[in-house]
Amino acid sequence: MTEFPVPALPQIPVQGGGSYPVRRIFCVGRNYAAHAAEMGAAVDREAPFYFTKSPFAVVLSGASVPYAPGTQNLHHEMELALALGAPLFRATPTAAEAAIWAAGCALDMTRRDLQNVFKDKRLSWDLGKDFENSAVFAPLTRGFRVGHQRIQLSVNGTLRQDSHLDDMIWPVGELLAHLSQYYHLGPGDLVLTGTPAGVGPVVAGDEITGGIDGLAPISLRIAAAE
Repeated sequence: MTEFPVPALPQIPVQGGGSYPVRRIFCVGRNYAAHAAEMGAAVDREAPFYFTKSPFAVVLSGASVPYAPGTQNLHHEMELALALGAPLFRATPTAAEAAIWAAGCALDMTRRDLQNVFKDKRLSWDLGKDFENSAVFAPLTRGFRVGHQRIQLSVNGTLRQDSHLDDMIWPVGELLAHLSQYYHLGPGDLVLTGTPAGVGPVVAGDEITGGIDGLAPISLRIAAAE
């Protein structure tokens, strides 16, 4: 028995009932060509690349969270999240896509100024990407199949991000198959599949809303810094 309390793994609600426990969060970088261009990066079509977030970065849609500490340039990034429901290791794209248990809207909140500093120094992005309240999830939906669905995000009612899921450079089956060459994936693992162009800053008082056709919408309010 421990001498101090250890938080339980966070759970994401599932449409229709139940919840999904979060074990790990993998995020795909630069998976939309227009977003790579706005970040000043060339599109790498040889292989996708990844970063991770702690399960304890999770916050649920509808929350109000304080402006993140340590940054002057907090950005929104709207993404499709995939929740796995079966073991996946060295899988084919077809097998990988079949392992998707549910999907949902997500926000990858980013301390852009810190990310840029570490990117310029060729160091880890952790301080820019993995922090409390940086992984926002709407309720998950079973039976979702990725196609030409619209993905969009607005801040205070003004549209900022607007694209389609089939604009992704790496389709979801190929992404998951590639990631499964390096990890034993399975239930509890979430994969955020990248953000389209139009990312930008938010400030205290901003209301973020986003959606993907066929999925529960997402929202987040940015409160004053603590």
